[in-house]
Amino acid sequence: MNVYLDNAATTPLDPLVLDAMMPYMTEHFGNPSSTHAFGRKTKNAIEISRKKVADYLNAEPSEIIFTSGGTEADNMALRCGVMDLGVKRIITSCIEHHAVGHTAEHLRDHFNIQVEYVKLNQDGHVNVQHLEELLSNDSLKTMVSLMHGNNEIGNLISLEAISNLCKKYKAYFHSDTVQTMGHYRFDMKAIDIDFVTCAAHKFHGPKGVGFLYINKNTPIEYMMSGGSQERGHRGGTENLYGIVGLAKAMEIAHDHMEEHQVSIQGLKTYMKEQLQEMIPSIIINGEENSERSLYTVLSVCFPLSERSSMFLFNLDINGVCVSGGSACTAGSNVGSHVLAALPNSQNCQPVRFSFGRFTTKEEIDYALDKVREMVAIPV
Repeated sequence: MNVYLDNAATTPLDPLVLDAMMPYMTEHFGNPSSTHAFGRKTKNAIEISRKKVADYLNAEPSEIIFTSGGTEADNMALRCGVMDLGVKRIITSCIEHHAVGHTAEHLRDHFNIQVEYVKLNQDGHVNVQHLEELLSNDSLKTMVSLMHGNNEIGNLISLEAISNLCKKYKAYFHSDTVQTMGHYRFDMKAIDIDFVTCAAHKFHGPKGVGFLYINKNTPIEYMMSGGSQERGHRGGTENLYGIVGLAKAMEIAHDHMEEHQVSIQGLKTYMKEQLQEMIPSIIINGEENSERSLYTVLSVCFPLSERSSMFLFNLDINGVCVSGGSACTAGSNVGSHVLAALPNSQNCQPVRFSFGRFTTKEEIDYALDKVREMVAIPV
């Protein structure tokens, strides 16, 4: 059996999404910027997709800018904040995705932007009191950039609480919602937030497409010049079938969201309890309260042993695909910057199990059996 438990890295494409995309990969191939019938057909498909996405977010179609994915969207939010909004200071955390962390560092090094890091609590949550101290201590125009759901340990922040603080101190607010878009409902008219980001492949959509939500009251110019596409914010011929696939994936996700939340949370809870029973010394990384933790991610630390250094490799050759952290740092010799930043970080073997809509209990049981064999625990 081959078991895929790395859905935080990417999810398998839903067959219904592929079905929706196929006509735009074959017969409907016109350039959306062309004024003839072929172009009008594809332009209409993009605008229908934009409206569908906007409706699910209770946003306006003009607030949705399609991108190549979450990394571009995060870059666009921070860079446009500096270039167009006059941001001079970015407040973020040291456990953000590198799309935010490295962009903030680049803006610091090349544009003299002040970058400050909010402290973390023992469980890895953002220290909201310290965030307020940072916001109140400087008059520089500021952007706060904090991810909604951490891609490695699964901690969730309260978008409402951070939004209220930013509003109080007149700061812009950007949240990387790549891990949570398509998994939770968003109401952009109820939350005062300037930017959120999306990558379709995190909720069974295609790779290479996402979007940036830009609040209509946040005036930015453009990040990518070259054409008038995406209302002048992002030049270049649109990823037509990717956009259609993103909208279809959003539709499926929202039509069955509560059902999927209950089902996947049940699998996560079951696996966590089985691992704790099997290995009492195992450490759960991040928040254990399900209401403050992403239901698709379970990050644990196995005690160090002679076998632990080859743990991920041995799971892989036994048909169980997991990760040690973010896929964006896999293959490097640098450990997880997220786990290293936790106040109670441990010297142990981290493993991230992450679940999706197609994960089954049978697959979880198979993975648990292989873990049991590797740590030599008798049945």
